[in-house]
Amino acid sequence: MTSAPATFSFELYPPRSAAAEETLLESLEHLVDAGPEFISVTYGAAGTTRGASLAVLLRLLGDTDVKPMAHLTCVGSSYADATRLIREFLDAGVTSFLALRGDPPAGAVEGDDFLGDLGSAGELVQLIHRVQAERAPFRQVDVPGFPGAKKLSSGEKVTIAVAAFPNGHPRSRSVNQDLDTLLAKEAAGANLAITQLFFEADDYLGFVQKAREAGVTMRILPGIMPVLSPQRLRRILELTDEKVPADLMRALEAQSTAEGQAAVGIDHAIELSRAVIGTDRPGLHLYTFNQHEPVLAVLRGVGLLEKENA
Repeated sequence: MTSAPATFSFELYPPRSAAAEETLLESLEHLVDAGPEFISVTYGAAGTTRGASLAVLLRLLGDTDVKPMAHLTCVGSSYADATRLIREFLDAGVTSFLALRGDPPAGAVEGDDFLGDLGSAGELVQLIHRVQAERAPFRQVDVPGFPGAKKLSSGEKVTIAVAAFPNGHPRSRSVNQDLDTLLAKEAAGANLAITQLFFEADDYLGFVQKAREAGVTMRILPGIMPVLSPQRLRRILELTDEKVPADLMRALEAQSTAEGQAAVGIDHAIELSRAVIGTDRPGLHLYTFNQHEPVLAVLRGVGLLEKENA
């Protein structure tokens, strides 16, 4: 079986200061020039970065040929608010979304009702499809062999990605529950999955195999971040509840300079990326931390950059 050519994509977060915006715009130029399949832009819970996120998405739409992907979460959102936001993105020209349940806000405890009207990412997926269908139910397409003739077809389809968890969702009881949840998201209309961070290739490869056996058919992109320091690794583990990758932590801590630590993190990401690209694994999704140099070094290391000067 011949696999599809591997693609790559990036994730950014919106800037929170003028200095951060300047850094992001510089990185964005290099990331766009690399030719990604799409660039996703995170969106804070309850709309905390709504304006900044939309500004980055609009820049991608207006100034580049790269498809932007907007993040949406269920946290603290009513049906009316979510519908308005989805329509706002669609009206701006955004047709790709990452639908997430979302993390509890700071200070929330188990049992708190923090989700709002939407109880799961699957419900958010269904809402995105419904809003798009109501907004643009039909489009005109050419009739082959009859110049100038048009026929009605269903409206433009949206790409809706969802999260996948190779090492289990922090609130999941079992691997089977994670797989059932992913199947439910696909049944709701999701057509792409992007994984949470992982640090061992077998974590991802084993998860994909189990997902296929369970009936998941959509692409499952591996999410990878070059970890450039022990401090960043500890912060990632704190946010994701992943187990400590002992070998990587030791290698990072063995370096006495920032340059040495960055080289270790990039080499690890290259090895990890090489191991997960192949048949049924058509691509990489790279978490950039709004820095272009590390992720482009990873892409060069695995041979996915067409432009050597990117």
